[in-house]
Amino acid sequence: MPDCKTIAICNQKGGVGKTTTAVNLGIGLAMKGKKVLLVDADPQGDLTTCLGWNDADNLQNTISDKMMDVVKGNEPDPYTGILHHKEGVDLMPSSNELFDFEIGLVTAMNREVILKTYLNDVKEKYDYILIDCSPSLGMMTLNSLSAADSVIIPVQAHYLPAKCMTQLLKTVSKVKRYINPNLKVDGILLTLVDNRTNLAKSTVEALRQNFGSHMKIYKSSIPIAIKAAEVSSKGKSIYAYEPNSTVSKAYTEFTKEVLADDKKKERLHSANVR
Repeated sequence: MPDCKTIAICNQKGGVGKTTTAVNLGIGLAMKGKKVLLVDADPQGDLTTCLGWNDADNLQNTISDKMMDVVKGNEPDPYTGILHHKEGVDLMPSSNELFDFEIGLVTAMNREVILKTYLNDVKEKYDYILIDCSPSLGMMTLNSLSAADSVIIPVQAHYLPAKCMTQLLKTVSKVKRYINPNLKVDGILLTLVDNRTNLAKSTVEALRQNFGSHMKIYKSSIPIAIKAAEVSSKGKSIYAYEPNSTVSKAYTEFTKEVLADDKKKERLHSANVR
């Protein structure tokens, strides 16, 4: 891929597998030879913790520091503070400081594009940047959508998380209209799927009926499994923790699907240019 692609993993509903998806898609892409930067844009710092940095509040440089440099017009080395994980991905971590910084963003100039400004300084070294968004539609999520080329929406196969889709899509539409006209929704990823229940089956069917005609719903879906819950405290991906699990195989297929879609879009773009 000639250019870096920035993807926001986004849903304002918590507990739908955003962070798990960011970790395992990111490391899955790295396993396919891609250079990947994961960005923890959630003040709770779940992505940072999941990758093994449990004491994020004592890290010298986090995403709030980098964004503050942009606000103040400072120009330090943008790569300072980026951490390297043993499974081949880089991480720009988060900490509790992001709570206060997000509040302060309300009065900042160009407040919606501060994260984008920072990422523009580092993206030349990466094929993919994945942003793990916070479970809200606040200023950090707005920054994440403004910085992104596209959005992947993890949705738990339950009624209430699916209901939140409408509000999220309205926000994406507003960002596209006023701030980031090139923003696209890559697709909906069904997570925590329990195919044994009628609720899951009916929710999946409702999502396909309501959204499947105008946006992609990935063929891959992530099953509910105890291994996926366990791995979040191990500092590693599902591939390293339990490589033969159903969740590992599902994320492998999802990664292949993401790469295949990007290759198809790249071919179409090249054809249009010619």
